[in-house]
Amino acid sequence: MRIGVDVGGTNTDAVIIHEGRVIAALKTPTTDDVGTGVVLAIRGVLAQAGVPPAAVTQVTIGTTHFTNAFVERRRLMEVAVLRLSLPSNTSVRPMIDWPSDLTAVIGDHIYWAHGGYEFDGREIAPFDAAEIEAAARDIRRKGLRHVAISCAFSPINDAMEQRAAAILRDMIPGLHVTLSSEVGRMGIIERENAAIMNAALSSMSGTVVGAFRSALQKLSISAPFYISQNDGTIMAADHVERFPVLTFASGLTNSMRGAAWLSGQQDAIVVDIGGTTTDVGVLSHGYPRETSMAIDVGGVRTNFRMPDLHSIGLGGGSLVTRQADGSVTVGPRSVGYDLITKGMVFGGDILTATDIAVAAGRGGIGDRSAVNGLDRALVAQAVDTIHAMVEAAIDRMKTSATAVPVILVGGGGVLVSRPLSGVSDLHVPEHADVANAIGAAMAQVGGEADRIHFYDRVGREAALDNAKQEAVAAATAAGADPATVRVMEVEETPVAYMPGNAVRVRAKAVGDLAAIIAA
Repeated sequence: MRIGVDVGGTNTDAVIIHEGRVIAALKTPTTDDVGTGVVLAIRGVLAQAGVPPAAVTQVTIGTTHFTNAFVERRRLMEVAVLRLSLPSNTSVRPMIDWPSDLTAVIGDHIYWAHGGYEFDGREIAPFDAAEIEAAARDIRRKGLRHVAISCAFSPINDAMEQRAAAILRDMIPGLHVTLSSEVGRMGIIERENAAIMNAALSSMSGTVVGAFRSALQKLSISAPFYISQNDGTIMAADHVERFPVLTFASGLTNSMRGAAWLSGQQDAIVVDIGGTTTDVGVLSHGYPRETSMAIDVGGVRTNFRMPDLHSIGLGGGSLVTRQADGSVTVGPRSVGYDLITKGMVFGGDILTATDIAVAAGRGGIGDRSAVNGLDRALVAQAVDTIHAMVEAAIDRMKTSATAVPVILVGGGGVLVSRPLSGVSDLHVPEHADVANAIGAAMAQVGGEADRIHFYDRVGREAALDNAKQEAVAAATAAGADPATVRVMEVEETPVAYMPGNAVRVRAKAVGDLAAIIAA
C-alpha cells in the first residue's frame, strides 16, 4: 500500500497505489506551511480509499521547495568554501560567475589549501593538515556553520576531502559539511558549485524534512518515507537532510516515471502541462534521459544528475492576449494558483488558457457559460497557438524528424485537443493529472558509478564490468533489493587529452526497495 505525494507550486497531489492499481487520487492547493498541505492531501486519499493509516507500507514525497528556495534566494545560509588544489586551479576562484545577489547571501568566505589529484590519481601536492586547521580557526571565528569542500578530481579519489572534513568537524562540533565528491561529477567548477548550493540549503532541508515527518506523525502513519530525487529514483529522508540539492527537478522526473507506469511506454516523449509551465522530457528505458550538459539552476552552473528537459511558459493559468497586429499570444505570464479565483470559468475576469480550452469544448471545468460569449475567432487562434507551442517544444527534444510517441500528463492536459504534428501516438492515460504523485509512489532505488578508466591498462570489457558492479553495489547500498537490481545504462565518453586510452564510464543501476519487497 504505497502513498505518493508531489508538492508543487500550485497543487499538492496524492495517490494510493495497491497491487499495481491506483485506488485513490486527490489534488489540494499547496499551503505556505508545507506540512499542512501534505496532511490534507494524505488524509483526503486515505478517506477516499477507506484505508487505515496502519495499512500504509511506504510514503514517497516529491517537492520543489529546495529548487524554489535557491532560485528565489530564500532561506539560504552563508557558506565557507574550501578548495584543495594548490598550486593549481588558482585562475578561477570559487563562485566566480555566480549572480551578485546570490553571492551576497552566500558570502565571500573562500579558503585555499594544497592537495588534489591528477586525472590518473597522482597527487598534485601533499595534503597539508596545518592549512586546514588554519581555515577551521577562521571559520569558527566567523561563526559559520556550513562548509563546502572541493578537491581536484575527487570523484576518482575522495580521501583528501574526507580528511579535511574530519579536521573541520573535530575543531568545530556540529558543523554541516558537504563534499563535492558526494553531489557532483567530473569538472571541479560545476561540482564545487553543486556542493556550495547543497551547503547553503542544508539548514532548510532539516526544517522541510522535519515538517514531512511531523505531518506523517499527525496522520499516525509509521511507515518509512522517502523523497524522490533528480534521476527518478528515491532516497531516504535522512539522506535528503544531507543532500537537498539532489531533489532539484524531481517534479518532472516524477511525472515522467508516472507517465511510463501509467501508459506502459518505456521510450517516448513526455509532455507535462501544469498551471504555469509545460515541461517536456524524454523517456529512455522508462527513466528520464539525463542531460550531458552543465545545468543552470538559479544562474549557477552545476553537473549533478539532472533530466534533459525543455520548459515553456504554457499552462492552465497562462494569460491569453490579443496583440495589436491581431495575433494571439498565450503565456508566459500566468495567474498560477490564483486560477481558481481569477479564471473566467471560475468567476474571475482574466482570460486564461483554461478558459480557452473550456470554450473550445474541452473538459467540464468550472462554469462553461462564463465563456460562451468569447469571440470564436479568438478562441480558434488561441487553440492554434497552444498546439503550435507544444509541437515546437516536442520538436526541440527529438533527435530526428521521425514521428515519436508522446505521453500527455499534468492537470493542464486539457489544453491539447487535437492530434499533434510529428507525433505518432498521443497517449493520455487514466490519472494523467496526478502522474507526478504516481511517479513518486512507484519510484525505485538507484545507484551510479562515474569515473575514468584506462582501457590500455585494464581492457574495455573489464572496465565496463567494474563500472556496472559499482553501480549495482551503490543501488544495493541505497536500499535496493539485490535480486531486482538491473543496469539501466552504460555511457562511454573518450577523454582525448588523457593518455592510456582514457574513457569516462558512467553506469546507472536501479532496483525495487528492499523494504517493500519484504513487506
